[in-house]
Amino acid sequence: MARAVNDRRKLINTTAAWAIGLLIFFPILWTILTSFKTEGQAIASPPIFLGFDWTLENYRVVMERSNYGRFLWNSIIIAGGSTILGLIVAVPAAWSMAFVPSKRTKDILLWMLSTKMLPAVGVLYPIYLICIRLGVLDNRLALVVILMLINLPIIVWMLYTYFREIPGEILEAARMDGATLKEEILYILTPMAIPGIASTLLLNFILAWNEAFWTLNLTAVNAAPLTAFIASYSSPEGLFFAKLSAASTMAIAPILILGWFSQKQLVRGLTFGAVK
Repeated sequence: MARAVNDRRKLINTTAAWAIGLLIFFPILWTILTSFKTEGQAIASPPIFLGFDWTLENYRVVMERSNYGRFLWNSIIIAGGSTILGLIVAVPAAWSMAFVPSKRTKDILLWMLSTKMLPAVGVLYPIYLICIRLGVLDNRLALVVILMLINLPIIVWMLYTYFREIPGEILEAARMDGATLKEEILYILTPMAIPGIASTLLLNFILAWNEAFWTLNLTAVNAAPLTAFIASYSSPEGLFFAKLSAASTMAIAPILILGWFSQKQLVRGLTFGAVK
């Protein structure tokens, strides 16, 4: 009887999980399907789900109109650079807060988190003027630094949480064996926190990849990433939903591939750990 109840509960939980997952994924699926429709089919009422004439015309128009490779490369540089730079700054900061805390550590963490509550538009004007004065408007390096600073509180908080799970005795033993601070962080702490660092890196890469406010306001041509690429298909003449969906699909495709690859690597790592 208990087994039947457990099986029924497992079935209900599995069904609910799939339903929620499909509900969350549906906007992405609808965008992908719309990218293969004509403009007339894209705005048809009632909406056409599958019974339409599939076409690649929207992708051809998008590729002819825009230099997709340049936008993609800018997104990779900006998202990857800001994430790596953030980790370089956040790992020592999280180490000091986790293993050498002061009486103000919690206050500092809460203050860092509170900066995320500030509306971005509230600091747009001064940052815009700073970029003009420094001559770094529409510059990838400037966006790397700005996005790193914006996401730094999240990186520090996540790493701090993971580092707190590591026994301090292990680091003390390394110090007794003569390890320097650099060796302690690089060869002892970092390898033990690889899962936490990897999840932090992936989350912040996605946050930087999807950032639209700063990239749209601080770029024009040279440093414009895929968010500007998508926004370019919103024109005064109106929204071309099919072409906009094609551009959006091309922008989210790298993230979907990255998510799939990361999930496969995670499953492989968990399976290897269980076998081991």
